[in-house]
Amino acid sequence: MFGSKKFRGPEQEASNSAAYPGQGELYAASSRRRRPFRSAPRWMKAAVAVVAVLLLGVLAFGGYWAWRLQSNISTAALSAGGERTEGAVNDSTDRLQILVLGSDTRSGNNGQYGSADDSSGYGQSDVMMLVDISADNKHVNVVSLPRDLLVNIPACTDSKTGQKFPAQQGAMINSAMAQAGIGCAVDTVNKLTGLEVDHFMMADFNAVKELSNAVGGVDVCVSDAVNDPDSGLHLPAGTSQVQGEQALAFLRTRHGFANGGDLGRIKAQQGFLASLTRKLKSEGTLGNPQKVLTIADTVTKNLTVDSGLSSVPSLLTIANRLKNIDPASVNFITTPTVPAPQDPNRLVLDEPAASNFFAALRSNPDLSQPATAAPTQAPATPAAPAYDKALQPVSIANGTGVTGRSNAIAGLLSDAGFTKVTKLQAQAQSQTMVYYSAGFQDVAADVAALFGLPAASVQKVANIQGVQLYAGADFATGTKPAAPPSSADSSGSVVAQTGSDQTCEATNTAGR
Repeated sequence: MFGSKKFRGPEQEASNSAAYPGQGELYAASSRRRRPFRSAPRWMKAAVAVVAVLLLGVLAFGGYWAWRLQSNISTAALSAGGERTEGAVNDSTDRLQILVLGSDTRSGNNGQYGSADDSSGYGQSDVMMLVDISADNKHVNVVSLPRDLLVNIPACTDSKTGQKFPAQQGAMINSAMAQAGIGCAVDTVNKLTGLEVDHFMMADFNAVKELSNAVGGVDVCVSDAVNDPDSGLHLPAGTSQVQGEQALAFLRTRHGFANGGDLGRIKAQQGFLASLTRKLKSEGTLGNPQKVLTIADTVTKNLTVDSGLSSVPSLLTIANRLKNIDPASVNFITTPTVPAPQDPNRLVLDEPAASNFFAALRSNPDLSQPATAAPTQAPATPAAPAYDKALQPVSIANGTGVTGRSNAIAGLLSDAGFTKVTKLQAQAQSQTMVYYSAGFQDVAADVAALFGLPAASVQKVANIQGVQLYAGADFATGTKPAAPPSSADSSGSVVAQTGSDQTCEATNTAGR
């Protein structure tokens, strides 16, 4: 009645025990030993399976993202042949200088912003900022180098082709990477600042759009409505949130802010980055893994770095150093400059303010205090000039716009011992310059010092004999040219704003 199962009663159990002596005890003992090894409950098996699947999923997810981010990254050489005297740095613990560049390349996704003719070679750096991170992670300096700054670009070699390019004098700094690549821009900044850049990061137009979208927009403020047809920026007065194309337009516009020049654009860029810094900190974005992955994916897809930053762990090391820094300790600074004497639409370093600033930056990452010049020891006795002033040919080109002004300036030169003076009428220009021919550099330097002119106002040319003081409109009166306006803060502090400052950009209401 029970089918294949046999009912076993007490008598049958006893019979079995008798037929096989001792097996009853062995069976009982064996049963006792097996009890602890009963099959695991089904819920436990299910839990183990779920945990295993989750672990595999996490590992696969992490592996996928590591592969994806790594495959996004493009690399280029850190140098174009420039000499380096410092050893390799520890990205986790050492002070770091990272050159951040914004490329104007029109290739790929950037084709909508112009043709390839608008950005020759490797492209130009529309934005150039030196990010300086202190070893203790308590200070970050973001130093803007104006794209219109005239500098001396060293000889550079393209690491890809091996082609050599000669040094350039008085070239715009944004053109440094066009021929020999990003490494030439790094070498130029090293030469200019006396620092040695440890890494670089270069992003294109598309990076700005996608990053601003990834963070949900960035708050910006303008004093008056902006409508700039060149960049496409259209904003009402007051605070607005920009992202995508409008975020890019805010950073690119040249005519929208201040007097329509490069310095006004730099100030707006600094304000944008300060606002972005506050948003990332206040919303805990850097502590949200999903948001971090989204931002990392966005950035790396549009990023070129040096080989030292070409791995995801290296980039995470930099991110970890920055995530806990107080925005109030992020200093935004613009290199001290003045309009170039030969072209008011270009800039040159404001000396000695620029040299003092770079010296302060090299010695101390905390630039929240006014920079001061390093003390120098005066010589016991002044050195006599190695030439006879009365024999030196000095001409005065009167570009002041004031008839007869060269007579007064000639008198000042004569009083200083320069008596071999000729006077010329010349085209008007805004700022006074000293030009010299080969062999007269020391004389030119003394003439410039006599009138308080910076080294940037002294240039070697080939079409004069001796030294020429080309007096500009700034020397229409008085015994020295009027001091040019400086980009440094009138308070003496080089810091324009910090990451905690909420600024409203002055709009260029005068138009273009």
